[in-house]
Amino acid sequence: MPPISLVAVFAAAVSSFLLGGVWYAALFAKPWQAAAGLSDEDLKSRNMALVFGGSFLFALVGAFVFAMFLGPKPGLAFATGAGFAAGLAWVAGSFGINYLFEKRPLTLLLINGGYHTLQYTLIGAVIGWLG
Repeated sequence: MPPISLVAVFAAAVSSFLLGGVWYAALFAKPWQAAAGLSDEDLKSRNMALVFGGSFLFALVGAFVFAMFLGPKPGLAFATGAGFAAGLAWVAGSFGINYLFEKRPLTLLLINGGYHTLQYTLIGAVIGWLG
């Protein structure tokens, strides 16, 4: 395993988690809810400790593995560009394949794919800056 900065990984996961809060609670709450077909009751019935704890854990794992992919001290420009490419091509692209088969709305792809594109861009930037 290449040496990676655990501080950078943790900071990248925190940044990802905070971005998700802004993205899904402030910017796109209602459009996302409608496109995902979730009612207010669906949202209220969730186990929030599981949702937020699990989300942070997934962000932490994603940031850790992405840092391993980037290698030690990847540089800000490279890491940010790689994050953008990974978010857009790998994550959003994979969602696009699934959403086509599942007949999910384009709005949901744009919201979720947009978040993950920005998420990995941010993860890459943080790792490139602090790593």
